Amino acid sequence: MKISIIGATGYGGAELVRILHQHPETTIHSIHSSSQSGQQLYTSYPHFQDAVNMELEAIDPVKIANETDVVFAATPSGVSSKLIPQLMQAGAKVIDLSGDFRLKDSEAYESWYKKQPGDEHWVQEAVYGLTEWFADDIKDANLIANPGCYPTAALLGLAPLVKNNLIDLNSIIIDAKSGVSGAGRGTSPIAHFPEMNDNLKVYKVNEHQHIPEIEQTLGRFNSQTGPVSFTTHLVPMTRGIMTTIYANASEDLNINKLREIYGDTYNSNYFVRLRVPGNFPGTREVCGSNFCDIGLAYCERTNRITVVSVIDNVMKGASGQAVQNMNKRFGLDEKTGLDFLPIYP
Repeated sequence: MKISIIGATGYGGAELVRILHQHPETTIHSIHSSSQSGQQLYTSYPHFQDAVNMELEAIDPVKIANETDVVFAATPSGVSSKLIPQLMQAGAKVIDLSGDFRLKDSEAYESWYKKQPGDEHWVQEAVYGLTEWFADDIKDANLIANPGCYPTAALLGLAPLVKNNLIDLNSIIIDAKSGVSGAGRGTSPIAHFPEMNDNLKVYKVNEHQHIPEIEQTLGRFNSQTGPVSFTTHLVPMTRGIMTTIYANASEDLNINKLREIYGDTYNSNYFVRLRVPGNFPGTREVCGSNFCDIGLAYCERTNRITVVSVIDNVMKGASGQAVQNMNKRFGLDEKTGLDFLPIYP
């Protein structure tokens, strides 16, 4: 398949280049940038020199759609909403890594993202690409809205509890921590080295744009799901997300029963790995990979379940999952081009 990557100079776009360069079923046909067209990619990312000698091209939606089989849009929210309708009208198959087509409620999008929503037709056309849960939708989709990084970790950890009515749905608390690459490559005080080194910061308290995405998707698993408490933090590391999820059990449980439910849920999902009781994952153990590792605990004293879910935010939280969705969409083994182990240490 011929691939185009729009937004190849961001972290998500560069990670797509890294993955698809060695994917056995794809050829990177073109890479695109709105600000650096005409430059070689290695001027932004010297580690690609000699391996990926490609020039960044301007963004011409009709030309891109006509020349390629799949378009990855690794563009910021607010950009995809304007660009993707042009690609779709030209007949492209698109996987969008922004948040512009995830929320079905356009008013909610405008409220949380503080931007104009995308065209309603394409918003409703888009399929939410949480691969492990919505593979049947993905296989026929022409526009896939790739999930956000935080929602991926939170939803993979929470979904079995919500779907099986195992918790009090009003008791969900998600405590999430991310490496600084989640802020993107642009400069900002929150990602500035002197601000983040030896520091831990909470941000967007009760205001994070991923809150409605998590709530919308949990509602697909259980219509009784309401608002959740979701708090995000930045930690002084480059990659990784850890979500620690708390919820009160709605029935008598024990750790063996809990683990059995998760095991049955994810038994056929290669990229979700369940830890043995008493063992909990760290972000380093998924670094550079498409895995989501999950650890479980149940406290009989408080009747509370704890789920620890970790991912690499640039991989499973963005580009890796996007390629996994491409594999599903075109009938390939979902591991194709992604079956590599984490980097450790």
